[in-house]
Amino acid sequence: MEIKFRIFRFDPDVDAQPYYKEYFVQAQGNERVLDCLNRIKWTQDGTLGYRMSCAHGVCGSDAMRINGKCGLACQKLVKDFDSGEILVEPLPSFRPLKDLIVDMNPFFERVAQIRPYLIASDTPEKERLQSPEDRKKMDLAIRCILCACCSASCPVANRDDAFRGPAPLVQAFRRIFDSRDEEKLQRLDQLNNKEGVWSCVNHFECTRACPKEIPVTKCINLIKAEIKKTG
Repeated sequence: MEIKFRIFRFDPDVDAQPYYKEYFVQAQGNERVLDCLNRIKWTQDGTLGYRMSCAHGVCGSDAMRINGKCGLACQKLVKDFDSGEILVEPLPSFRPLKDLIVDMNPFFERVAQIRPYLIASDTPEKERLQSPEDRKKMDLAIRCILCACCSASCPVANRDDAFRGPAPLVQAFRRIFDSRDEEKLQRLDQLNNKEGVWSCVNHFECTRACPKEIPVTKCINLIKAEIKKTG
Protein backbone atom coordinates (compact mmCIF):
# COMPACT_ATOMS: atom_id res chain seq x y z
CA MET A 1 0.00 0.00 0.00
CA GLU A 2 1.01 3.59 -0.50
CA ILE A 3 1.54 5.68 2.64
CA LYS A 4 1.87 9.44 2.70
CA PHE A 5 4.49 10.73 5.10
CA ARG A 6 4.36 14.38 6.14
CA ILE A 7 7.72 15.13 7.72
CA PHE A 8 8.99 18.15 9.66
CA ARG A 9 11.97 19.68 7.88
CA PHE A 10 14.36 22.35 9.10
CA ASP A 11 18.00 23.00 8.29
CA PRO A 12 19.17 26.13 10.15
CA ASP A 13 21.97 26.61 7.63
CA VAL A 14 19.47 26.85 4.79
CA ASP A 15 15.92 27.44 6.03
CA ALA A 16 14.52 30.60 7.58
CA GLN A 17 11.59 28.68 9.08
CA PRO A 18 10.62 25.04 9.58
CA TYR A 19 8.27 23.49 7.04
CA TYR A 20 6.64 20.13 6.24
CA LYS A 21 7.41 18.04 3.19
CA GLU A 22 5.35 15.15 1.83
CA TYR A 23 6.71 11.81 0.65
CA PHE A 24 4.90 8.75 -0.68
CA VAL A 25 6.17 5.29 0.25
CA GLN A 26 5.11 1.79 -0.71
CA ALA A 27 5.02 -0.21 2.53
CA GLN A 28 3.53 -3.31 4.10
CA GLY A 29 1.52 -3.05 7.30
CA ASN A 30 4.11 -4.92 9.36
CA GLU A 31 6.94 -2.61 8.31
CA ARG A 32 8.21 -0.06 10.80
CA VAL A 33 8.08 3.70 10.51
CA LEU A 34 11.89 3.58 10.65
CA ASP A 35 11.93 1.30 7.59
CA CYS A 36 9.92 3.90 5.72
CA LEU A 37 12.16 6.76 6.82
CA ASN A 38 15.17 4.76 5.63
CA ARG A 39 13.45 4.16 2.29
CA ILE A 40 12.77 7.87 1.91
CA LYS A 41 16.36 8.79 2.75
CA TRP A 42 17.93 6.10 0.61
CA THR A 43 15.74 6.43 -2.49
CA GLN A 44 14.03 9.83 -2.44
CA ASP A 45 15.78 12.46 -0.34
CA GLY A 46 19.26 11.94 1.08
CA THR A 47 19.11 15.25 2.93
CA LEU A 48 16.54 13.99 5.46
CA GLY A 49 18.07 14.00 8.95
CA TYR A 50 17.14 11.66 11.83
CA ARG A 51 18.91 9.50 14.39
CA MET A 52 18.94 5.69 14.46
CA SER A 53 21.26 2.99 15.70
CA CYS A 54 20.17 -0.47 16.87
CA ALA A 55 16.70 -0.33 15.25
CA HIS A 56 15.41 -2.78 17.87
CA GLY A 57 14.05 -0.56 20.65
CA VAL A 58 17.18 -0.78 22.79
CA CYS A 59 19.24 2.36 22.11
CA GLY A 60 16.34 4.86 22.08
CA SER A 61 18.04 7.06 19.49
CA ASP A 62 15.13 7.21 17.03
CA ALA A 63 12.65 8.83 19.41
CA MET A 64 10.32 11.28 17.66
CA ARG A 65 6.69 12.37 17.61
CA ILE A 66 4.57 10.26 15.27
CA ASN A 67 0.98 11.34 14.62
CA GLY A 68 1.10 13.46 17.77
CA LYS A 69 2.50 10.77 20.10
CA CYS A 70 6.13 10.38 21.18
CA GLY A 71 7.64 6.98 20.49
CA LEU A 72 10.42 5.03 18.80
CA ALA A 73 10.26 4.86 15.01
CA CYS A 74 11.68 1.33 15.18
CA GLN A 75 8.73 0.15 17.30
CA LYS A 76 5.85 1.83 15.49
CA LEU A 77 4.38 -0.20 12.63
CA VAL A 78 2.65 1.16 9.55
CA LYS A 79 -0.49 -0.79 10.47
CA ASP A 80 -0.65 1.14 13.76
CA PHE A 81 -1.80 4.16 11.74
CA ASP A 82 -4.99 3.63 9.76
CA SER A 83 -5.35 7.16 8.36
CA GLY A 84 -3.13 6.54 5.33
CA GLU A 85 -1.01 9.52 6.38
CA ILE A 86 1.75 9.57 8.97
CA LEU A 87 2.95 12.83 10.46
CA VAL A 88 6.54 12.71 11.73
CA GLU A 89 8.00 15.49 13.89
CA PRO A 90 10.93 15.94 16.29
CA LEU A 91 10.43 15.49 20.02
CA PRO A 92 8.46 18.49 21.33
CA SER A 93 10.19 20.97 23.70
CA PHE A 94 13.59 19.89 22.33
CA ARG A 95 15.48 22.30 20.05
CA PRO A 96 15.63 20.96 16.48
CA LEU A 97 19.17 20.79 15.12
CA LYS A 98 18.20 19.44 11.71
CA ASP A 99 14.88 17.92 10.68
CA LEU A 100 14.06 15.18 13.23
CA ILE A 101 17.39 15.50 15.07
CA VAL A 102 17.08 17.45 18.33
CA ASP A 103 19.54 18.82 20.86
CA MET A 104 19.71 16.21 23.64
CA ASN A 105 22.39 17.98 25.70
CA PRO A 106 20.02 19.74 28.16
CA PHE A 107 18.23 16.43 28.73
CA PHE A 108 21.42 14.54 29.55
CA GLU A 109 22.61 17.41 31.74
CA ARG A 110 19.47 16.93 33.87
CA VAL A 111 20.16 13.21 34.05
CA ALA A 112 23.75 13.91 35.12
CA GLN A 113 22.50 16.13 37.96
CA ILE A 114 20.77 13.06 39.41
CA ARG A 115 24.16 11.29 39.68
CA PRO A 116 22.95 8.16 37.87
CA TYR A 117 25.51 5.80 39.33
CA LEU A 118 26.10 3.80 42.50
CA ILE A 119 27.61 5.79 45.38
CA ALA A 120 29.40 3.77 48.07
CA SER A 121 32.39 4.48 50.29
CA ASP A 122 33.96 1.06 50.40
CA THR A 123 35.67 -0.95 47.68
CA PRO A 124 34.73 -4.63 48.09
CA GLU A 125 37.11 -7.40 47.12
CA LYS A 126 34.32 -9.07 45.15
CA GLU A 127 30.93 -7.98 43.80
CA ARG A 128 28.43 -6.08 45.95
CA LEU A 129 25.87 -8.65 47.03
CA GLN A 130 22.15 -7.92 46.91
CA SER A 131 19.19 -10.10 47.84
CA PRO A 132 16.58 -10.96 45.22
CA GLU A 133 14.04 -8.99 47.28
CA ASP A 134 16.19 -5.84 47.26
CA ARG A 135 16.96 -6.28 43.57
CA LYS A 136 13.24 -6.50 42.80
CA LYS A 137 12.66 -3.02 44.25
CA MET A 138 14.45 -1.54 41.21
CA ASP A 139 12.53 -3.56 38.63
CA LEU A 140 10.11 -0.75 37.81
CA ALA A 141 12.88 1.49 36.47
CA ILE A 142 15.58 -0.86 35.27
CA ARG A 143 14.36 -0.87 31.65
CA CYS A 144 14.84 2.88 31.04
CA ILE A 145 16.85 3.55 27.87
CA LEU A 146 16.91 7.37 28.17
CA CYS A 147 15.07 7.88 24.89
CA ALA A 148 13.39 11.03 26.35
CA CYS A 149 9.90 10.11 25.12
CA CYS A 150 8.53 10.56 28.64
CA SER A 151 10.14 13.96 29.19
CA ALA A 152 9.04 15.16 25.75
CA SER A 153 5.45 14.08 26.51
CA CYS A 154 5.29 15.70 29.95
CA PRO A 155 3.10 18.86 29.98
CA VAL A 156 4.97 20.19 33.03
CA ALA A 157 8.42 19.70 31.50
CA ASN A 158 7.21 21.37 28.30
CA ARG A 159 6.36 24.59 30.11
CA ASP A 160 8.89 24.59 32.98
CA ASP A 161 12.58 24.32 32.10
CA ALA A 162 13.52 24.08 35.79
CA PHE A 163 11.64 20.78 36.26
CA ARG A 164 14.05 17.88 35.88
CA GLY A 165 11.47 15.80 34.08
CA PRO A 166 10.32 12.17 34.20
CA ALA A 167 13.39 10.40 32.78
CA PRO A 168 15.88 11.86 35.29
CA LEU A 169 13.44 11.02 38.08
CA VAL A 170 13.24 7.41 36.88
CA GLN A 171 17.04 7.30 37.04
CA ALA A 172 16.86 8.70 40.57
CA PHE A 173 14.27 6.07 41.54
CA ARG A 174 16.63 3.33 40.45
CA ARG A 175 19.38 4.59 42.80
CA ILE A 176 17.15 5.59 45.72
CA PHE A 177 15.78 2.06 45.96
CA ASP A 178 19.13 0.36 45.39
CA SER A 179 20.14 -1.21 48.71
CA ARG A 180 23.83 -0.88 47.79
CA ASP A 181 23.74 2.91 47.44
CA GLU A 182 24.77 4.92 50.51
CA GLU A 183 23.28 8.32 49.62
CA LYS A 184 19.57 7.60 49.67
CA LEU A 185 18.77 10.47 52.05
CA GLN A 186 20.87 12.95 50.09
CA ARG A 187 19.17 11.87 46.87
CA LEU A 188 15.73 12.31 48.43
CA ASP A 189 16.70 15.74 49.73
CA GLN A 190 17.88 16.73 46.25
CA LEU A 191 14.42 15.96 44.84
CA ASN A 192 12.35 17.42 47.69
CA ASN A 193 11.49 20.63 45.81
CA LYS A 194 9.56 21.95 42.80
CA GLU A 195 12.47 21.23 40.47
CA GLY A 196 12.37 17.63 41.70
CA VAL A 197 9.30 15.51 42.28
CA TRP A 198 6.79 18.10 43.48
CA SER A 199 6.13 19.64 40.07
CA CYS A 200 4.71 16.31 38.91
CA VAL A 201 0.91 16.50 39.07
CA ASN A 202 0.12 13.05 37.65
CA HIS A 203 -0.82 13.73 34.05
CA PHE A 204 0.39 10.16 33.27
CA GLU A 205 1.51 11.23 29.77
CA CYS A 206 5.03 9.99 30.61
CA THR A 207 3.71 6.54 31.45
CA ARG A 208 1.62 6.37 28.28
CA ALA A 209 4.60 7.42 26.13
CA CYS A 210 7.25 5.09 27.57
CA PRO A 211 8.26 2.54 24.89
CA LYS A 212 9.58 0.18 27.58
CA GLU A 213 6.26 0.25 29.49
CA ILE A 214 7.79 1.67 32.66
CA PRO A 215 5.15 3.01 35.11
CA VAL A 216 6.95 6.36 35.22
CA THR A 217 4.29 8.22 37.20
CA LYS A 218 4.23 5.45 39.79
CA CYS A 219 8.01 5.69 40.19
CA ILE A 220 7.76 9.43 40.84
CA ASN A 221 4.94 8.94 43.33
CA LEU A 222 6.96 6.29 45.18
CA ILE A 223 9.80 8.81 45.52
CA LYS A 224 7.30 11.32 46.96
CA ALA A 225 6.09 8.71 49.44
CA GLU A 226 9.67 7.88 50.45
CA ILE A 227 10.39 11.59 51.07
CA LYS A 228 7.37 11.81 53.35
CA LYS A 229 8.30 8.54 55.06
CA THR A 230 11.84 9.66 55.86
CA GLY A 231 10.78 13.14 56.94
